[in-house]
Amino acid sequence: MRPLEIIEKYYQKNTPLYEILISHSISVAQKAFQIIENIQLDIDKKFVQEAAMLHDIGIFLTNAPSIHCFGTHNYIEHGYLGAELLRAENLPKHALVCERHTGAGISLEDIQNNNLPLPHCDFQPQTWEEKIICFADKFYSKTQLYEELPIEKIRANLSNHGQKPLEQFDQWASFFML
Repeated sequence: MRPLEIIEKYYQKNTPLYEILISHSISVAQKAFQIIENIQLDIDKKFVQEAAMLHDIGIFLTNAPSIHCFGTHNYIEHGYLGAELLRAENLPKHALVCERHTGAGISLEDIQNNNLPLPHCDFQPQTWEEKIICFADKFYSKTQLYEELPIEKIRANLSNHGQKPLEQFDQWASFFML
C-alpha cells in the first residue's frame, strides 16, 4: 500500500492543502518513530508509517479556511470522515487511526455530553500503534508546519477540552517520552 497514491486520489499535488497535509503527516510519522525508539514494545512500524501519513486524509471535507479546507463539515469531523474514505479503500485498520486520533481520543460519553457533531461511538485509541500516532499528532499543527510544539503548549491546548484529554496525554507522555 502506498499512502501517497491514496492521498492523491483526494488531493491535488502542488496545492497549498496538499503541501500542508503531506508536511504535517511526515512530521507526525517522524515523531511516531522517535517514540517507537523509546519504548520496548513490538510495534508494526510499516503500519505506523502508513497510518501516520493517512490519519488526516479527511480534512479536505471540513471547513477550515486557515489550512485551505473548504468543505462543509466541522473540523472535528475529519477523523470519522477520513475513516469512511479509508474503509472505501479497504483499509479498515488505517480507518480506525483516523477515527481515534482526534484530541487524545474522544469517548462516547464526551460526544453525548458535549453534543459533538460526531457519530455516537467511542473514538479512543485502542492499540499501541493508534496511541503512538494520536500522541505524535499533538506535537505538530497544520498552521506552523515543521515546528514541534512544546509539551506545555500541547497541555494548554488539551486543557481547553477538559481534564480527561489532558490526563490521557500526560499518561502517554510519561510512558512514551522515557
